[in-house]
Amino acid sequence: MNNYMVKNQNDNSYVLMAEGIRRNTLVHGDKTVFCKFKLDEGTALPLHHHPYEQTGYLLSGKLLFTIDGNKHEVTAGDSWCIKADIEHSAEVIEDTVLIEVFAPVRKDYL
Repeated sequence: MNNYMVKNQNDNSYVLMAEGIRRNTLVHGDKTVFCKFKLDEGTALPLHHHPYEQTGYLLSGKLLFTIDGNKHEVTAGDSWCIKADIEHSAEVIEDTVLIEVFAPVRKDYL
């Protein structure tokens, strides 16, 4: 990898991860990967966990997270950090756009 990476905003290379869930991997380094997600209203992300810390910011829409058994409604401007191996799920209340950083790098997102 080069010493830097730049991705222009007009690159809308979304990958369909599941029905109602699209991911655009924006940039990555040696320790983090930065992604943009589009989630359709009514979509549910099932309870899961992974070995990645997950930090996010909601650009638009509304989600209902369940994180470590606690419910949190998030709207545009809200942010979160979920440590590695913590169980979490989400219900998409409105069409949503968010950005997230994962550390270490999720090789499955490259």
